[in-house]
Amino acid sequence: MINRNNEQETELTDMDDGQSLRTQIVEFPDNRLAAALYGELDIHLKLMEDQLDVVLHPLGNSVIITATGQQGTKVKILLETLYDALKRGQHMDQQRVEAGIRALQEKNGLEEMFSPGNIIKTPKKTIQPRTSGQADYIQTLNRSQLTFAIGPAGTGKTYLAVANAVAGYQEGWISRIILTRPAVEAGEKLGFLPGDLQAKIDPYLRPLFDALEDMLGGDRIEKMLSRHTLEVAPLAYMRGRTLNEAFIILDEAQNVTPEQMKMFLTRLGTGSRTVVCGDITQVDLPRGTRSGLIDAMDILKNVKGIEWVHFSDRDVVRHPLVRSIVQAYDQAGLHQWKNRGSV
Repeated sequence: MINRNNEQETELTDMDDGQSLRTQIVEFPDNRLAAALYGELDIHLKLMEDQLDVVLHPLGNSVIITATGQQGTKVKILLETLYDALKRGQHMDQQRVEAGIRALQEKNGLEEMFSPGNIIKTPKKTIQPRTSGQADYIQTLNRSQLTFAIGPAGTGKTYLAVANAVAGYQEGWISRIILTRPAVEAGEKLGFLPGDLQAKIDPYLRPLFDALEDMLGGDRIEKMLSRHTLEVAPLAYMRGRTLNEAFIILDEAQNVTPEQMKMFLTRLGTGSRTVVCGDITQVDLPRGTRSGLIDAMDILKNVKGIEWVHFSDRDVVRHPLVRSIVQAYDQAGLHQWKNRGSV
């Protein structure tokens, strides 16, 4: 085990396994940014110590790194990457640090995670990827006309698509945003719900409005709705339309039929982008009805111009308990839902 008493030495021997302990120092010129890097009460450094088997000792604007083998060099690269992100104005919190740690452990996408090209700016907030999967997704959204995003709840697939749409509207490369969901989920039919049509529709669309409020605020949403530059509507409202210069997002796509999926995908017009989001383990269609998302995965998998992003439980960014819940259900065999209604 690494001992803090050894941290000032250049090279020592770990008596437990005979490996050499190496010490190196990394300096950060800006004291204010160094403090943000360390976190309150050095919480960010403690996260790295716990998960990366190193000792990190902050001394003003320097950090002494003590680790075995090449681990210290890897952590030095992580610290420098996070510091560079702070210099570019990026926000740093525990989730972002943990995302950097995961990227380092998986040897995948550390630089991309904190790349300026993966930052989405909206009127109310700046949105940054929290996993390497999210970083790849943002890059895909930036280049693709039609993207399928498939994965469990909490991976940010819909939220990041909405953020990209809002940024596109603000920058002027699309003229309107259209968000849609199927109006039947979890066995509930609109006709059996109380209230008028709007009251019946609202519960299904509320998650999309929540994302919009995060990025735009209520006043901007009202203005865009009144100008018809923002639509949030059930999927049935898309029939018979051609949508030009729009950013169109279909959420909960696992709950559309193959016929509805074909109808939706053929709405794509000139200058538009489309994102289809869904979780094939949570199909709520009546038994015997094939999911349009699963159908599209089979039919369109080799079509040029369509990009596919698959998220896993490693990309879940809600409460840490959510990731554990997703993993538990997956291990319990929830994959059987993939075959539900496939006849």
